[in-house]
Amino acid sequence: MVRAMLWNAAIAAAMMLGAEAAWAESRLALVVGQSAYRAVPALPNPANDAKAVEKMLGEAGFEVTAANDLTQTELRQMVGDFAAKIATKGPDTVALMFYAGHGIQVDGENYLIPVDIDPKRETDIPLQAVRLDDVLNTLTSVPTRSRIIMLDACRNNPFPDIRKTTGQGLALVDTKTGSPGTFVSFSTSPGAEAEDGGGTNSPYTTALLKAGRESGLQIEDTFKRVRLAVNKATEGRQTPWDSSSLVDDFRFFGAVEAAAQPAASAEKKRSVVEWRSLLKGKKVEEANELIVSDGSVDAYEAFVSLFAEPPLGTRAKRWLDRHKRMLAWNKAVLANTSSAYKAFLDQYPDSDLTPTAKKLELRLRNKPEIAVAVPVATALTPTPVAALTPASGATCPCGAPPAIEKKAEKKADKSKPKRAERDDTPKRTAAKPSRGRVYYEDDVDDVVVVRRPPDYYDVPRGPSISIGGGYRGGSIGPRSPVGGNFGGGRY
Repeated sequence: MVRAMLWNAAIAAAMMLGAEAAWAESRLALVVGQSAYRAVPALPNPANDAKAVEKMLGEAGFEVTAANDLTQTELRQMVGDFAAKIATKGPDTVALMFYAGHGIQVDGENYLIPVDIDPKRETDIPLQAVRLDDVLNTLTSVPTRSRIIMLDACRNNPFPDIRKTTGQGLALVDTKTGSPGTFVSFSTSPGAEAEDGGGTNSPYTTALLKAGRESGLQIEDTFKRVRLAVNKATEGRQTPWDSSSLVDDFRFFGAVEAAAQPAASAEKKRSVVEWRSLLKGKKVEEANELIVSDGSVDAYEAFVSLFAEPPLGTRAKRWLDRHKRMLAWNKAVLANTSSAYKAFLDQYPDSDLTPTAKKLELRLRNKPEIAVAVPVATALTPTPVAALTPASGATCPCGAPPAIEKKAEKKADKSKPKRAERDDTPKRTAAKPSRGRVYYEDDVDDVVVVRRPPDYYDVPRGPSISIGGGYRGGSIGPRSPVGGNFGGGRY
């Protein structure tokens, strides 16, 4: 009898040790479902989605904090408390957040929508909603092994008063320009809208619940399957999209042996030519599955060049055109200059982003754009920002201008006096100098002026865990890496 009890206890202990080894890191999750909106029709599925994901994450070893139908204050508080909880667990923690509900973009910024919001104009959104970049900044303010954000939040804009002046869906988020160790998944591609679904769960959550439970799948492969499943379920109307800067392997489920293996080396990215060679000769359905799973521009470019017939050729072309437009929009928002928005309007004069681009171009029209004089020798080739920045690091745009490299001096008479540098315009020109330019007494034609966006301080690392004040989009979203604008608006 005693021997049997000891044997059973040994088996139980072995199972516990095995589970601990499978998930050597701490796993924490915050799950939010926003269904009961007060000023607009309720969403049936987010509460169901949150409950189902909470169950799956619990089975995957996560300690889950779940909350539904949060106001702005409550949502901010939940994110701050979640970050504090991460800090107590230590840096060897995987932090995951799942959000289901409304989300919209305003002026290139993404916002999560609390249930108590009631905006009458665009400018109410930054005051009443929660900026996605603030959430990301809060989560990156504490050391973690990995951060995983899953957003089933690209549903249609439900506010009729501002629907015509905001872009569709959410803006592009590029984690590769931000802090390493971040994975962000959207329920559909940038600039597109997701469906709430006619069943118990949304198409995105339905696919996530199935693919997430497959044992041994790395997270990148999990979301490839999610992308393909949603694309099929919606007949191409919705295709999830993700961006990753993960440096560690992560699997929702997996055997001890599989989880203990080091992260597999990243698959080599194929060029358009390589994709065309791979797809050539395949059936259109098979080729479509390959490019949807991959989700790269090069894959879609190759597919469109080989398969132009509807419906799959038309869907791929529509995805490609929209994605290129969102990349151009992201570039304009990062630059945040009148000329950048004008260039976007010249390229895309009639899109859902046209009203926003026109507004921002007009707002910044009289704002001077910083210009830096560089020698002709270096102007012929692109100059990295680091080469124009002092060795001490990035500088504030209101500080001293970056040092200018001296061009190689030709052998000349040593008695020739050095040219004098001055800030005022040379006598032989009547034009008033622009701010930020540098003129020389002689050889003025050897100096060219190039424009570049200002450098910003990197997001400071620190123990702060309060939400707000801003994780700027340049590092992980569509803006510069530092906050400071009130409510995220662009001024």
